[in-house]
Amino acid sequence: MKARLLAVSLLGWWLTMAAVSLQPATPSPRGVSGRHVIVVSLDGFPAYVLQDPKIPLPVMRRLIQEGGVADGMKPVNPTVTWPNHTAMVTGVNSARNGVIFNGLPVRGGDGKPIRIEPFIDQNVLVQAKTVYEAAHDAGLTTAQVAWVAIYRSAAINWAFPEQPRPDGTMEREMVQQGLVTGDDITSFGDSPIPYRDELCMRAAVHIIERYRPNLLLLHLETTDAIEHGQGAKTLGSQVAFILADRQLQRILDAIERAGIQKQTTLLVVSDHGFKSNRRHLIRPNALLRQKGLLRGEGDQIDCDAWVVSLDGSAMVYVTREAKREATLRILKEAFTSVPGIAKVILPDEYAQYGYPPAVPQGRMADMVLDAAPGYAFSFKGETTGDVVSDMPAGISPGDHGYLNTDPDMNAILVAWGAGIRPGSHTGLVPNIDVAATIAHLLQVDLPGSQGRLLQDLLDK
Repeated sequence: MKARLLAVSLLGWWLTMAAVSLQPATPSPRGVSGRHVIVVSLDGFPAYVLQDPKIPLPVMRRLIQEGGVADGMKPVNPTVTWPNHTAMVTGVNSARNGVIFNGLPVRGGDGKPIRIEPFIDQNVLVQAKTVYEAAHDAGLTTAQVAWVAIYRSAAINWAFPEQPRPDGTMEREMVQQGLVTGDDITSFGDSPIPYRDELCMRAAVHIIERYRPNLLLLHLETTDAIEHGQGAKTLGSQVAFILADRQLQRILDAIERAGIQKQTTLLVVSDHGFKSNRRHLIRPNALLRQKGLLRGEGDQIDCDAWVVSLDGSAMVYVTREAKREATLRILKEAFTSVPGIAKVILPDEYAQYGYPPAVPQGRMADMVLDAAPGYAFSFKGETTGDVVSDMPAGISPGDHGYLNTDPDMNAILVAWGAGIRPGSHTGLVPNIDVAATIAHLLQVDLPGSQGRLLQDLLDK
């Protein structure tokens, strides 16, 4: 009943917000060429949803009919948000672009836990050239709305960032245009995620209509948030997918009002899929305490190792170099015997999974834990409690982060517009192919990309 009420409430909220009048701005500076690519990422939208004809997605299905579709996109490991958004704009996996978390792993010092810092400059965090940098270098114009791993990029002309600021150029412009209020900006981080997506949509529409960027990257999060909270394959998640579909119509309408339909390619993508079969929770840091590798509480934790959860997988770091070899021996033996850990992946296997090499004191962990079906690692990092516990009855939140060989992790790819062959289709493709295809559509070079053109979807 609660899920049904939430779904109805969410649908009503969207219908109300969709009716908000967006004041058209004067169409002064524009993209410098007639080529336009808009990438809309619907976070956590699984490939299996698009393959279900009983989920009403009229806009996306019309885009497929008029354009092209893949059976799915295979994400890179780890199957979480920032690594996969980065793969789609660099054309290389995490081993090459260096992004393995939703931020940068930062060491707090000898014997201290690892923390993940999201607000790191893009030119530091991302270790490969991006397609938006290639476009900018070629003299094209670029924009981003709530994209990730792009903080303070010098290659973006117009930005409504993931963490908007009252003194931001686009934020002030939108306030002046009456598209948002000052409170919308200052309270953005505390607002419900659907409302944050609404503000992002207003920003994207405004940027398309006023500036006509050659490349726009837009990231929406409601689908991911609902699946994490209510689970995948639930009524609430289906309503979130329907709302995401309706947002695409707003993008299409903006493209038409901007007068750039014939020159625009729209790519609808996601970063990963979702599972919702978690029945048991693993607390790896609690095991470290049991094995004598972790002591203290809160800010006073002293540890020889630390584990960072990614839900379906986890990264294990040695945090005290003087005890590295002894700690690694304990860790390997301890984690191998934990119920629910399907595999302990060691550095000599990283290349086959697309992980960066493990370098002492570097970004990459010293081992990776893979959760078995029905299990997930606690995202809270608890250092006490049972190492493995059962989930309460009736609770089955959605998870990702499982190895990319799990088909539930597959993402979506829909292509429409200029350069896309109507009625085209391709099979399961690696998501690094997105960057190569964007570069092709914009006629720019992306050196170092390992992706290939999505030839089956392109006009011959």
